[in-house]
Amino acid sequence: MEAAASRTVVVTGSAGRLGRAACRELVGRGWQVRALDRRPSPAGESIVADLADMPRLVAAFGGAAALVHLAATPDDDDFAARLLPDNLLGLHNTLEAARAADVPRVVLASSGQVNFIQQQEGPWPIRVGDPLSPRGWYAVTKVALEAAGAIHARVTGRPVISARLGWCPRTRDHAGELAASFHGPHCYLSPRDAGTFFAAAVERPLPAGHHVVFVSSLPAEIAIFDPEPVRGLLGWEPADRWPAGACDDLPG
Repeated sequence: MEAAASRTVVVTGSAGRLGRAACRELVGRGWQVRALDRRPSPAGESIVADLADMPRLVAAFGGAAALVHLAATPDDDDFAARLLPDNLLGLHNTLEAARAADVPRVVLASSGQVNFIQQQEGPWPIRVGDPLSPRGWYAVTKVALEAAGAIHARVTGRPVISARLGWCPRTRDHAGELAASFHGPHCYLSPRDAGTFFAAAVERPLPAGHHVVFVSSLPAEIAIFDPEPVRGLLGWEPADRWPAGACDDLPG
């Protein structure tokens, strides 16, 4: 079990919806948050930087007790122009900078989309050891992220969490898409639940190794994701159910 060297945590992608939720919760709990994004962040010490800038990353990560890596293009997009630099090269640089800075704990944002077909067809609940069925190239980058997390844990001897996150809408139109889908209300992740999860992932005692968990709010009806791994690892429980918090502070 690692010893936290400080009360500092770095959050990449801190200006996004999940990043804002994570920073808000961590700041509220007394953490010194270094909020790193291409855009200014509303909570914590805002660091405007790109994941391509390795020296800035190493400097930003220095002395941190934990890293929460959320920065990514958040859904299917142009592979060469967006997914490759943002989700794969950015992941490489982030983990290499974390290794160089000797960050004691890393939390990586994977996605429930890595099990997309099973979300639609069952069997439920989906368990972390079930065969993967990525939705598209975005989900493929998250499969790679989990593999990279396992490598990082093995090479460094540090704990790494790969969190297969539920669906947290980014706009009101995105919330409408969720509501109209079969699986969305059962796989929803509220900003409040996201924030408390990331806080637990930073704060709770954690053994070395790579840990894969599903993270979502309470299901509307069908428990599509298995809640036991995150419950057992972190003692975390969601509080919300769709549509609680879905459209708070969202653009149109």
